[in-house]
Amino acid sequence: MTEAHVFRFSKFGAPDVLEWRTQALADPAPGEIQIRHLAIGVNYIDIYHRRGVFAAPLPLPSGLGVEGVGVVTALGDGVTGFSVGQRIAYVGGPPGAYATHRTLPAARALVVPDGLDSIEVAALVFKGLTAEYLIHRCAPVLRGETVLFHAAAGGVGSIACQWLRQIGATVIGTVSSARKAEVARANGCDHAIVYSETDFQARVAEITGGKGVDVVYDSVGAETFMKSLDCLRPRGTLVSFGESSGPVPPLNVALLGAKGSLYVTRPSIAHYTAVRSEFEAAAKSLFAAIADGVVRASGVTTYPLADAHKAHEDLEARRTSGSVVLLP
Repeated sequence: MTEAHVFRFSKFGAPDVLEWRTQALADPAPGEIQIRHLAIGVNYIDIYHRRGVFAAPLPLPSGLGVEGVGVVTALGDGVTGFSVGQRIAYVGGPPGAYATHRTLPAARALVVPDGLDSIEVAALVFKGLTAEYLIHRCAPVLRGETVLFHAAAGGVGSIACQWLRQIGATVIGTVSSARKAEVARANGCDHAIVYSETDFQARVAEITGGKGVDVVYDSVGAETFMKSLDCLRPRGTLVSFGESSGPVPPLNVALLGAKGSLYVTRPSIAHYTAVRSEFEAAAKSLFAAIADGVVRASGVTTYPLADAHKAHEDLEARRTSGSVVLLP
């Protein structure tokens, strides 16, 4: 057996519910691999899981974290395509990334190409695959279109804005501070709106000459949802993929017709990576974009794994920009 240091929690709540403990790991079961972590990505979904507010709450006690980069240390029966000593990244599967070692389903692992930095991959893989499905498959953006991306200096927003710049879209981003506006512009935003100082709906109307945008990508939720609808052109699409400010109230679908035959979708990365061939194709696209410099991990904030509580506090307080990574 392998001895691992892990975070577990037995009740939902604030960051202090996370407990640091030593745990013995059994050998991987059929279809599983065991890894030693090199870097662990932190995502807002981790906070939802810790609070117990994301879809069906996790069964407790539970681990936390859904992405990481590591070295394969053992293979379960029936696993093909991987070997001991190989570097892999993973997204999804049972939460448990906040650990020095872990086992996970081989189906959620991806071979990391040589030449890519482990911290950069950990900073980019979950958020990068999220950006990939949002802008390439969920509501595909074409050259010349205009999009509004909320939280444009955050982890997903930073990556998406870089990719949208390469596509040739006009990107309007909202941010919480002047400092984050600079980050957003550096990552490809043509217009950065500090929402605490400016009404973003009015500013979007000004930028677009009253026409509205083709797509709004909204991970903020309650504070922005209705105004996001009003930023769309007729037959535009609102992609609601998070709720950092709280859940979106029930929607009267008749409003979508009244506001311009609008579309609204609430996607999940789980559904966009459930098919292995799609998962691998998305990863191939992302890893190529990293290697080519199209997307990069800008402003990565690292914390020792044992300081995961602090990482959560800073993320919830919006004191971070870009990606957050834990280092074992």
